[in-house]
Amino acid sequence: MNSPFRTKTVEQSIRDTEEPEHALRRSLSAWDLTVFGVGVIIGTGIFVLTGIAARNNAGPATALAFVAAGIVCALAALCYAEFASTVPVAGSAYTFSFASLGEVPAWIIGWDLVLEFALGTAVVAVGWSGYVRNLMHTNLGWDMPVALTGREEGGTFDLLAFLLVLALTAILVLGTKLSARITAIVVAIKVTVVLLVIVAGLFFIKADNYSPFIPPATPQAEGGGGWNAPLIQELFGYAPTNFGVMGIFTAASLVFFAFIGFDVVATAAEETRNPQRDMPRGIIGSLFICTILYVAVTVVVTGMQHYTQMSASAPLAEAFKSVGQPFFAGAISLGASVGLITVCMILLLGQTRVFFAMSRDGLLPRFFSVTHPKYRTPYRATILLGVFIAVLAGFISLGELAELVNIGTLFAFVVVALGVIILRRARPELHRAFRTPWVPVIPILSIAASFWLMLNLPTETWVRFGIWMAIGFVVYSFYGVWHSRVGRESQVSPGVALSEPGTPPEPPAPGA
Repeated sequence: MNSPFRTKTVEQSIRDTEEPEHALRRSLSAWDLTVFGVGVIIGTGIFVLTGIAARNNAGPATALAFVAAGIVCALAALCYAEFASTVPVAGSAYTFSFASLGEVPAWIIGWDLVLEFALGTAVVAVGWSGYVRNLMHTNLGWDMPVALTGREEGGTFDLLAFLLVLALTAILVLGTKLSARITAIVVAIKVTVVLLVIVAGLFFIKADNYSPFIPPATPQAEGGGGWNAPLIQELFGYAPTNFGVMGIFTAASLVFFAFIGFDVVATAAEETRNPQRDMPRGIIGSLFICTILYVAVTVVVTGMQHYTQMSASAPLAEAFKSVGQPFFAGAISLGASVGLITVCMILLLGQTRVFFAMSRDGLLPRFFSVTHPKYRTPYRATILLGVFIAVLAGFISLGELAELVNIGTLFAFVVVALGVIILRRARPELHRAFRTPWVPVIPILSIAASFWLMLNLPTETWVRFGIWMAIGFVVYSFYGVWHSRVGRESQVSPGVALSEPGTPPEPPAPGA
């Protein structure tokens, strides 16, 4: 039956990875995946959001907000780990959705991830450009021409952001292993900076700064209704509070976005030497490491400087300046600028793998699923997306559009958790190297927690997200539905390459 909810079997997904012209090189280890995860998670979040959350939402208890956000991500990570080890194919949540929910849901989540990773890459590139310009001004006394500084600073073209994305595009074309080596070097620098903050900051902690650890609750400012109000406020009249116990969860909805990126690890499943063993280790390991570092940094920084005085733009650097240590402040700024390179590169990697997987399935032109004969990378998709995102980062002021990255990630979390429940029922006999514990409890908790955070996003973000999804339905209706490989195969040999969600598979032949 040519149903829009036809699924692509796990076996068919794996067979597609064996086509020579569309195959990726398996070169990554569990260590490489963990480095990728740490490299993309530790970014602007820890260097910026710590100060904003402490000053405006939770005070010293921001450390508990990081714990709460880490738990939400851990629930999603357990679901991702099961899928990535069971369906070790490029595409992450898109591929998982195709195997469990069907083609239309898979298209929706794939279209969502294209937006998430594209905007994420551009936003980080613009942020990196700002850090570098600031370092050049502070340390060298040299300023770029205003016209080349981007629209945020009154310019017209952000040259540094444009060049960074092009350079990373070239690296990704040359091979995933090369990008993994570069990432390992940059991650070492970034983690060193974070450890420097923790160790050096211990000597400047003042116990009085922790009092009160959980400041008294205060209502959020009035007048935030309309497009800028959280959707939950518009729907139910509930307005989140600052400080107090509930302020911790308000802060968690903010600092959650410091964890965005661990799901990108799943997009490299097809390029992993032993995905059944290494994918769960890479996903869960990178998340665990980053949560520990986040909590430690927050405890130290809020102990160095009272939360009411923390900087909203550079809290770590300003905390060291407040205790008379400008050297450490400079080192932190340098580490932040270097560290953002890996965030940008890994987001671009995730973007190209999702696009590649959708192309290989025929939902986007198959031209882009051909891999390089020497480097075995999806070079056509990488070049196309790299140039597009470079132009995006160079010319467009993204601003509030960055919030679409957040809603896109949370939406992916919901779909993956739902997919785990469905595939457990549809294919109970499927070999799972890693099994999410307590199914369906863990996936349901993941769905509920992710959806709660989505409700705390502005109404305007939901509207923009809806518009992007509507555009996606138009593209699918005029192209994807007519070129789908699964759809064509189902017309030729019904039941061979697809199954309906919740329908048990055909029993294996005797002796199979």
